[in-house]
Order: sequence, then C-alpha cells, then structure tokens
Amino acid sequence: MKLSPLTELSDSGSVASSSASAGRRKVYKKRKQEYHQEKKRIAFELMQTLKDPTVVLIADWLKIRGTLRKWMRVFCVLKPGLFIVYKNQKTDKLGHWIGTVLLSTCELIERPSKKGGFCFKLYHAMDQSIWASRGPRGESFGAVTQPLPTSHLICRAPTEESGRCWMDGLELALKCNRLLLRTLNHQLTKEHSDLDDFANEEKDISDSLVTLENKSDLDDDTASELDEDVDKVIRETPYVCASPEVFGEFGGSEQVEEVAEENKSLLWALMKQVRPGMDLSKVVLPTFVLEPRSFLEKLADYYYHSDLLTAAIREDDPYKRVQLVLKFYLSGFYKKPKGLKKPYNPVLGEMFRCYWYNPETDSKTFYIAEQVSHHPPVSAFFVSNRKAGFNIAGTILAKSKFYGNSLSAILCGSAKITLLSRGESYLVTLPYAHCKGLLIGTLTFQLGGSVCITCDRTSYSAELEFKLRPFLGGTETINMVVGKIKLGKETLADISGRWDSAISLTDRETGETSLLWAPTGDVIQHRLQRFDVDLGHQNPFESQKLWMAVSEAIKESDQAKATEEKTKIEDDQRQRARELANMGEDYQPRMFELDSVSGQWLYKHADYRPWDSQNDVVQYEFNFAVKTQSHHRTPIVKTASLSSVQSPSFAIEASKEWSDEEESASEQSQEMEKSNLATLRLSSRTKKDGDKALQDAVTEIAKRLESIESKLDTLTRKSEERRVVLTDPFTVAVLLILSMFLILFASIHYA
Repeated sequence: MKLSPLTELSDSGSVASSSASAGRRKVYKKRKQEYHQEKKRIAFELMQTLKDPTVVLIADWLKIRGTLRKWMRVFCVLKPGLFIVYKNQKTDKLGHWIGTVLLSTCELIERPSKKGGFCFKLYHAMDQSIWASRGPRGESFGAVTQPLPTSHLICRAPTEESGRCWMDGLELALKCNRLLLRTLNHQLTKEHSDLDDFANEEKDISDSLVTLENKSDLDDDTASELDEDVDKVIRETPYVCASPEVFGEFGGSEQVEEVAEENKSLLWALMKQVRPGMDLSKVVLPTFVLEPRSFLEKLADYYYHSDLLTAAIREDDPYKRVQLVLKFYLSGFYKKPKGLKKPYNPVLGEMFRCYWYNPETDSKTFYIAEQVSHHPPVSAFFVSNRKAGFNIAGTILAKSKFYGNSLSAILCGSAKITLLSRGESYLVTLPYAHCKGLLIGTLTFQLGGSVCITCDRTSYSAELEFKLRPFLGGTETINMVVGKIKLGKETLADISGRWDSAISLTDRETGETSLLWAPTGDVIQHRLQRFDVDLGHQNPFESQKLWMAVSEAIKESDQAKATEEKTKIEDDQRQRARELANMGEDYQPRMFELDSVSGQWLYKHADYRPWDSQNDVVQYEFNFAVKTQSHHRTPIVKTASLSSVQSPSFAIEASKEWSDEEESASEQSQEMEKSNLATLRLSSRTKKDGDKALQDAVTEIAKRLESIESKLDTLTRKSEERRVVLTDPFTVAVLLILSMFLILFASIHYA
C-alpha cells in the first residue's frame, strides 16, 4: 500500500523529533556527569589543601582580638583559601584547633593600631560569618578560648615587616582560592578517575568543607529525566491547625480561683505532706490543679508574636533594636490559663514540636522541646526561623518552693535570642510564678522577680522587675512591672506598666513617653497561627499523645480517671529509670546534647547561618530535625567554639605582650616555610600550559612568592643575629655578672 506524501512527511517528522530528543538526553547526561565530576574535583582540591602539610604559605605566631577586645597569642597557618588558627604549634594533634577562616568570603584591609607592630583585618563585606563549621580533622568544636567575632578577625603581627609579609601571603591565598573556581566548560583531567575512591576514604574530612550530593542514577535515559527536578524531594512532618486557644481574663486583673468544696480536703491532705522551704518537684499534685497540657507546650506560649523579632532584625539603630526585642519578650506573658492551673511535669524523654506561620515573610517558626532530665527537671528547647532571621535556644530548670500559705515556681536558666544577620545574641531570663492563698484567702497567681536582657555585642541591656502585690496594697499594684534600658552603666529609658496590659517607655534624654507594648484586641487578633502535628502521626512520647487520656479526663471533670491515667504514665517512667539503672546507663536525649563548659543543652541540628535568598529554598522539619532545603548544600556555619560563646566569662586567656623571642618564628619553621613556598611555586609553574587566564594568575603568584621569600630571608637573618648574640658564652657571662652586681648594690642600698 502506498502512503500519501502527507503521511510520509509526518513519519519523517516524528523520527526527526525522536532523534532530537535522544540527542538532548545524551547531551544532558554528559553534562550532568561533568557536573558531578567537577564538584568532586573541587572538593578533592580543597581537601588536599587542608590535609597536605607541605601546602603552607605562612605559619607563624600572631595576636588576634576577641569579642571582649582582649588580645591573645595564637599560632596561625595560611593555606590557599584558608586561614587556620591554633592555640599552639601542635597543629597535628586534636584539641588545639580554634577556628578556620574561609578566605573566599573575606576582604583584607590594613588597620591602624595604637599598639606596636602591624595590624590587619579580615572581614565579610555584608557582615556575615567568615568561619568554617568544622576543623581540619572534622572537629565540631574548637579549643576553649575567649569568644571571637563572627564576621571579622583582627590580627596583629609583632613588626611591620612581618605584617607586610602576612598581607602579601593573604593576597596570594585569595588568588589561589579563586583558581578553584571552574565551569562545566573546563577541560576535565584524568584525575577524575580516582575521585570516587578518594571520596569514600576521606568522607569525614569532606564533611568539614563541602557536602556532596548523593550520586544520581545516570543510567536512566528515559524521557522523564529531562523533566526531573534537580532539587531532592523533601520529607516533611504533616501538621494541622492547632486547637483554638483558651484565654483567661485580660487587662490588669489578678488571676484567682475559688477551690471547690470537694477539693479542699485533697488540698489539706497535700499540705500535711509538705513543710515550709520544701522543694515540691517530687510531690504528686492532685489533678484538679492541673492544666490539661504539658510544661513543654506551655513554654511555646512565648512565640505567638515572634514576628516582632523580624522587625528588630530590620532595625539599624541598636537602641531601637533592643526595644523591639524587649517588646517581643513582654508579648509572651499576657495569655493566662482559664483558672489557676499548673501544667503537667514532663516525663523524661518527652518531646513537643509545633510551628507558627508568618504570612508577612512567608516563613515558619519551628519549636522543638525535650525533657532532658527528670531529677532535676530540666527542659531544653530550640526555636528557629532562618528565613525571618532568628534562632532561640534555652535550658530551663523548674523548681518549686513551699512557704506555708504560698508557693513559688522558679524557672532557673536562660534563653538566648540570636539575630542571625546581625550577629547579635540577647541573653534573657524568666520571672518566677507565685501562688498565694493556699490555706487562707483566695488562690491568687502573680509574677515576681528581677530579669534581664543583655547583648554583649552592643552593650545594650534591659532590666525588669515584676512586682508582687503587697499584703496591704491596692489594685493599682496588681501585675506591675518596672525597669530600665541601659547602655553599659548609663540608663537611657525607664519602663513601667502592667505585664498583662499596657507598658510604656520614657526616654530620659527627651522626657517623651511612648507606648512600648499593649495586648490590644487588634494585637491579639493578629497572633500567629500555630500548627501542631496530627495526633495520628505523633510518636508515643510526644506531649499531646502521651497525656491525651489525662487531658480528656480533666476536661470531662473526671478526677478519678485523670489520676489513674496520670499514675500509669509516672509508673512507666519509674520503670524505665530502673531498667536504665540496672544496665548502668544514663538517659541520652534524642535532639539535645550537653555542653560541658556552659552547662547548656544544645540542639543537635542548630543552623546559625543567615538566610541566603539565592541559595536557600525552604526550612522544614522532619523527625524533630529542623533543616533547610538549598540549591547547593554548604557547610553549617558556627562560631569557632560553640561552648565559648555561651557566656563571655568562660576561659578568657590573659593577654601577653610581645617579647623579643616571640617577634619572629623559629629557624626550623621558617626553613620549612621556605621549602613549602618553593614547592608551591614549582607546582604552579607546571600549570602554565593551561589557558591564558591561568598563566597570568600563575605569573602573579610567582612574583608574590619571590617577594615573600625575600622577606622571610630578612626575618631569618635578623632572628639568627639575635639568637647568636643571646647564646654567645661571653655575652651570657657578662649579663650574669651585671645582674649579680645590681642585686648586691640593691641589698646594700636598702640595708
């Protein structure tokens, strides 16, 4: 049968289309292979630079300035693209690494200094972090030193000559770092055949610099491969809207409750078991005084207005910024439970998670909490919204004291609010809750105690005092809070008002009074919507599912059923504790780890990198781990030592003045540097057969190396001359005779 010309044309067109599609698939497959090979090659070069002890531009002693403006002497090693800081010359041993500066993010500038020597500064132009997340040997935490700045590092060399040598070396290191940048059009070398084996052998070190994507299945040449999304599909915990909130009374009223007649006998029986001054953490409370939710969930009440922190991050004036942080802090107190109730004491290993959606920034504020200890009862929590620009970490030890007719619930510990793009951290404490009228009078709830909000970087602070109502006081003293905002020791503004209503701020310089915070109807209406994990997807140890039977019984006023279910949970906890004790083991928290230096519990998946709108896509939570999906997976940026930044008082080393012996490196280290530089120059010359851009860069590097070598020769000669003078036997004898003469003269003079 003869086909029509139109049919033949259609068949030929389909054949051409399929062949073109096959050609595109082959091109895509080839380019994807080159892409993965190029990533591995760059990681290989970086790891070789970090591991190879011969690739060293300069290694010498410098002084660096910490956050507290104290100088400390450290041993610095300069490699292409990396500036590594050690406590001493034992660079090959663990425990001596302080931090690694990524020179690719840095600018270099000479800095004037009143002190002797030569000063220079490495800094990020956009005030972002310059530090790598891990050390050369995969260290997660650096050596304990005074805290170091996040976005810059100020260094001081003993002489101008050695400082100029460091400047030339850093410029060279920056150029060497830029040589690592490539495109897919770069000609691949035959080194790629060995990269897969190297990546497997050096996995731990590769994690410290760059995280490689999982190898894609490149053998699948189906047409769907062209439409495949490059980004990996994320697994996210399913959330649903939280139940409607239940509020108590608003605005300047005491929180009171009348005890029902049938419960008074239970309360009197409880009073017989305790004595004044006793800690109530181990006392079993009757269920009628319990609020149907866990303490871990109650701690989440402070973050319904976390959008206020976004405004603080956008504010350039640090004085106004501390006001906005204070405003956020005060926004967590006005919500009162209906009636005078106490949340459940969390059991060991109990966890709670939720998030709030902020439509203004289209972001989620995730909250993760865990009961990390039962005796004493310690709760750890972490709040993160990297897109909005903040993290909050806290450790709370709950205590309670009985005073006869009253008791106090004391929240020991602190929380740290970190504004990521600002590099600022605000340390805050919490007031205690006071309940009186247990035996005589009406049960009344109040907040009391002094709290503070401090920022070490800006030196701004806020001090607040929550006042208890005096025995003979009037209604004007109910829920009073007073305080002040200070810069150092100078008071800038006074604060006064009621923590459950309006709070005003009076500027001392201008005398103007403005409204700092007030939970008006419009403010309450704009509380962020909270989302909880659906009960069907919750684990048995999550708060809402764990206490579900108790909460339902309390809501139905079935105190007997509530007590029975509560006893089951507590008995199960005691049984688990006995099993661990029999095995000689301690409970290991799932999501938090203890920092032995600061005593704080740190979230294992904490990410303190500022949000990168060009790279970061979305922040999500799965299996209690808060992560970020990004186009390119980069190392998590932390400070040089997480433990060292918890409090500025930890391990501050004394600053020492430069001595003549400290002003130059040892003869052995300088000879090693010269040989390393010569080796690096020789290897750079072998690459001159590349493209013209690389040839120009290599020529410039060779010139820089010659300049550095000449300066090192000069320093070596000077140190040798000084060493000869000090070690000459005749010189030593003369110095000893002179010292003895001075001692004899001083003794005769004072006699």
